[in-house]
Formats: sequence, structure tokens, C-alpha cells
Amino acid sequence: MISRAVQVLEDAVKKHALAAMNAEKRGDYEIALYNMKKAVEILENIIRNYPDHPMISIYIKSLKQYKLKVKQLESKLLPAGGPGEEEYRVEIRDEKRDDLPPEFVLKEKPNVTFDDIAGLEEAKEAIKEAIIYPIRRPDLFPLGWPRGILLYGPPGTGKTMLGAAVANEVDGEFLYVSAASIMSKWLGEGEKNVKKLFDYARKRAEQGTPVIIFIDEIDDLLGVHSSEVGGEVRVRNQFLKEMDGLQDKGKNLHVYIIGATNKPWKLDDPFIRRFQKRIYVPLPDKKARRKLLEMLTSKIKLSSDVDLDRLADMLEGYNGSDIKDIVFDAYMRTVKEYFKYGGGGDSPRPVSMRDFEEVIKRRKPSVNPESLRMLEEWRKKFNAA
Repeated sequence: MISRAVQVLEDAVKKHALAAMNAEKRGDYEIALYNMKKAVEILENIIRNYPDHPMISIYIKSLKQYKLKVKQLESKLLPAGGPGEEEYRVEIRDEKRDDLPPEFVLKEKPNVTFDDIAGLEEAKEAIKEAIIYPIRRPDLFPLGWPRGILLYGPPGTGKTMLGAAVANEVDGEFLYVSAASIMSKWLGEGEKNVKKLFDYARKRAEQGTPVIIFIDEIDDLLGVHSSEVGGEVRVRNQFLKEMDGLQDKGKNLHVYIIGATNKPWKLDDPFIRRFQKRIYVPLPDKKARRKLLEMLTSKIKLSSDVDLDRLADMLEGYNGSDIKDIVFDAYMRTVKEYFKYGGGGDSPRPVSMRDFEEVIKRRKPSVNPESLRMLEEWRKKFNAA
């Protein structure tokens, strides 16, 4: 259950990071430090145990960012003039270099292309029309092109991978920003840091490099919440200003904002309008499930009785992460059997149809049907692919 295990750990990291942000907002630095250290500990666990995960570069960059935040929080708990305070000042001074992205941004892109993503053909085509074609032939778009693209849909359907694939397709720069980390960093100087992000992106675009700013869980950053402080409102207003600035047809810079969310209904209305392309990333259909099964099982031995078409039918309602877990669990049945009976032969037996059936019996889809219903309702109102 590699992907499921990583997802659980990712959720724990986000939970502790948000708890740290809220504690810092209250001035409770001890609680903030505790939670940020827990986030670091869990990230280190992911990196240590899943070194081949496609998002490993993002995890490594996140770890460096969170460790810096730990130092900053520690400096706030030290007496004035202590060693931690000096180290904190050095970090802030380094951050002012204008040839580097702001330190809360992860300038790294996973090695993934559209060919590595099963299905989602409509989403891929919409992204090509909005980003790839204008970059390749801007002269064919005298009326301009979208700068804001919202990817919404159930969790585990490949929204982040789509964003990274776009950057690879156009040989651009991929700036990954998670709401959990950026909101914590933005406490106190929110508007200035939003401006830093966009200033850096514009500078790189002026140098001829397309820039993709990918914001994960964008509803946590740009949505309306029941309790918020003035700084959060100012951050949203600054973001609106910066997004509007990207539409300046006099420059036609290739800077794009791709936001990903599982809960689009939480977004503030002005932001919905700024995302000219709103692309639904659904659960995989049968064709996509079949292709994903082919990709995943190409690395293992299958028995002749395995029917991928039938498996694709059986996996209706499962997201991509679920399907990866099922293939992994089916294979692990043969590995466990291999060791249990003394490890005879060079390798485990081929995975059989029965292995898949047994795993599917005890593993249900992870996506809540109620969430799917709400996504479909939002799609009817706001979809703009």
C-alpha cells in the first residue's frame, strides 16, 4: 500500500503544519514548534522509506523549508541575542537574493510527462489549449490566453502530476506552493511575500522561461473561512491584484497559476472568475483504469488468467492511488507466500486473478460518494474547460 501509506503520511504533515500555523498566529510558539517538528519528523519518514516516489524531490524541498521554519520558531523562544536569533537573521538576509525564488517556494518539478499519466484526456487537452499552444505560438493568440487554471476533482486523481507535466512539456520552471507552508510563512508580511512570488515569476518569464506556479489545496489559501484575521484578507486581495496583472496584454508574459483543490466550493467568488479555465479532474474511467493497470503491472509477472478488462470493470469508483495500492497488495500476496514457504525458486509466483479479487474484497474506494456529488454539482455551475 505504498501510495496509500504516503497519502496518510502527507495528510499528517499537512495537519501538523496547519496546527503550527494556527499556534504561531496565536503567539503560542511552543505549540507551533512542537507541531512543526512533528511535520519534519514525518517528512523524514517519507523520504527515508519511499525514496523512489515520483514526488520525492518535492518532499526533500519541503523538508528543507520546514526545517527552516523550526529554526525560526526556536529563535522566537530564545532570549534576545541568543545564537538562534543570529541564525534567523542570516536566513532572512539570504532570502533577499533576487535570483532565487522566495524560500517558501519549492523550485523543483517531478520527472513526469503527459504520457506517464493514465487517462484524463479532456483535462490534458484543455491544458494544452490554455498553456502549451500559447507558449509555442503566441502569435496565434491575438486575443490573449488564460493565465489562471483551476484543477478540481476527487483526491488521488493526478492534479499535481498534471501541473508538473505541463512544466516538463514546455521546458518551464515549476514553482510548487502548498497552502500549509505558505500560510505559515506569510504571517505578518503576507502581501509582501505574494508580491515576491509574482515578481520572481515575472522576472524568469522576461528571461524567456515559462513559469508554472502550482498552488496545492488552494481552497485553504484563497477560500473564505469562518474565522480569519485581516492579514489573510490582505493576502487574498494582493493575490487578486497579481493575477489581474498577469493579464497585461502589453507584455504577454508566460506566467501561469495552476490551482488544485478537492473542495472548489470553498473558493471565494472573485477567485473563481480569475481562473478562466476550470478543469474537472475526475475518477478514471474504464479506459484510463485499463491503461493504469497496464502501466502498473508491466513491472511484475502476471498469471495467464489475469483479465485486465475485467479488473478495470471491477475497479469502477476507485481513484488512481487506490488502484496503485491494489496492484501493490496483490503482488505482496505472492511475496509473502514466497518467504512463508522458504523462498523456493528465484522469484515469487506470478500474480493471479484470485490475488486481485481477494484484495478488492477487503479494499473499498477511498473517495466519499457525498464529495463526488458535491463536485458534480459544482461542475454544473462553474466548469469552464
